[in-house]
Order: sequence, then structure tokens, then C-alpha cells
Amino acid sequence: MEWRTAGRHPARRAPHLRPMSDTLLRGARRCARSALVALALTASLCGVGAGPASAQQASARVVFPDSVSQGAMVIGKVPPGSTVRFDGRTLRATGYGTVVFGVGRDAQGPLVLSVAPPGQAGATVNIAVTPRDWPTERVNGVPPKTVNPPPAIAERIKREQAQVTAARAQDRDLTDFTQAFIWPVQGRISGRFGNARVYNGQPGSGHSGMDIAVPTGTPVKAPAGGVVTFVGPDLYLTGGTLLLDHGFGISSNFLHLSRIDVKVGDRVQQGQVIAAVGATGRATGPHLHWGMNWFDTRIDPLLVLERTKP
Repeated sequence: MEWRTAGRHPARRAPHLRPMSDTLLRGARRCARSALVALALTASLCGVGAGPASAQQASARVVFPDSVSQGAMVIGKVPPGSTVRFDGRTLRATGYGTVVFGVGRDAQGPLVLSVAPPGQAGATVNIAVTPRDWPTERVNGVPPKTVNPPPAIAERIKREQAQVTAARAQDRDLTDFTQAFIWPVQGRISGRFGNARVYNGQPGSGHSGMDIAVPTGTPVKAPAGGVVTFVGPDLYLTGGTLLLDHGFGISSNFLHLSRIDVKVGDRVQQGQVIAAVGATGRATGPHLHWGMNWFDTRIDPLLVLERTKP
């Protein structure tokens, strides 16, 4: 082994230096690589940038946004095989380490996640929550029985909502939620997620989705791929109702439909026509109600649309 100077002329080896064996050299390199990976993981857990990283280093990172809005869908990255817990639930990760969860309309920060990469001690990730204003929307002219239903109707509504809730609880290994979502129809937003609703002068709960005003019969396209988990042609409050599972607890629901073109179990692709707009159920005119959920947590479709990169 010969030491050379920057000028590429031979230089004498100091008498106390000896060539390193190939075995020792390989071992030293392995140790150095392990140290770099550990450093990258530690830095990402602490929210500190680790600079350019190799593919091996990138797979060992824990990445979540510093802050999110109320009603957001949050996608993060952890080393594959990590255990992630949030809000009393263990979050499953995809095979390449992607996790997803939803932030409720009234969530307060910080959100606290625990992340334990394989074979390592766990760490805590804190995410700030940006509050939003929720204006009041007054909706007049809806059928009185949909605002104050008699006992028999109230029991029917309860049964129907239980079926919808069960469909939302499914947890398929679909990764369609990672797509950049598209609008199911193009039109004027006539009702926004989260806004306080007053029906016929009587206060109701916050709006669970986004209303898009378009004519009856307008084709509804799948905003992302998924599997149909529920079809109800005539629910009392929501009329023609369709649920589409995008995977890992993320689902879309489409309400007040005049026609449904798919059945439970169908696999649909992004952009595929799945239904038609109507004014069925508790509606004062034709529009599409598009809602989204992470299991039982309602999230804002408009925020999901703003996420342009899968």
C-alpha cells in the first residue's frame, strides 16, 4: 500500500503505519455506514434534517409534517416494520413504510405519535394543529321529518347509519390513498366541510363533507382508486349513498345520488364513472356531497385535493 500526496508523487510511509487488512477495512466501512444510518434516523426522529442520504438512509427516516390543519389527511414515512401508535390506535404501515391518519374537525394540538423502528427504542413525534374558522351555513326548505324525525324514522336512520359505520371500519391493504386525488365532479362549492349547519332554523352538527352544486345526472368519477364497500340506493337522510375504500382506513362517501353504477366488492380506478348526481334524501337541490373519513374521523376532501404529489 502506497501513500501519495496531492501532487501524485510517492511519499514515504511513516515507520509506525502498516497497511490495513481487507477484512479490517471492510469492517470499518460497515461500522461507518451503520453510524451514518443511525445518525439519519436520530436526526429525523428529532425533526432535524440529515442532508443528502442514500436509499438505505432514506428508508430509515421518520418523516411527518411539523404542523397540520384541522380536518387534514396526514401521510408520514417510517422505517418498514415500525410500530406506530396514535390516539389509542396502532397505525399499520405499508410495505415501504407509509402510514396515514386523519385529524378531526375539532382536534387540538399537539398530536402525539410514538414510533418504534424495528429493534430500536421508540421515540415521540409531536405535530402542531392549525385551528380553522367554522362559519355558520343556514339551510332552509329541507323536509321537516329529516330535521325532527318521528320515532319510526329515527330508528330507520339509526340502522342505516350503523351499516355505513361498519363499512368505514374496514382496513384493507389498498394504497390508493397515496394517489393525488381528483375532483369527482366540477362545479361550485355550495357547502364546505366543518361549517356549522342550521337546518330550517334548528342548529345541527358540523357539515361532514363538501357539497358541489351540479345538475342532476352529472357523472360522478372516482377521485382515487378503491373498492366499493357500501351501496344504498335510498337511505332516509342521504338518499343514494356509495362508499369507496381507498385503503388503510381512508374512504370516500358520495351522497344524494340519482344513480349508482357499481356494486359492493367492485374494484374501481381513478376517474371511472361510479354514479350520477341527484337530490335524494335530505337535499334542497341537486348536488354531490363528497365526504371523506379515516375510519370514524371525518376529514376535509378539499385539503386532500390540495395534496398534489402522491
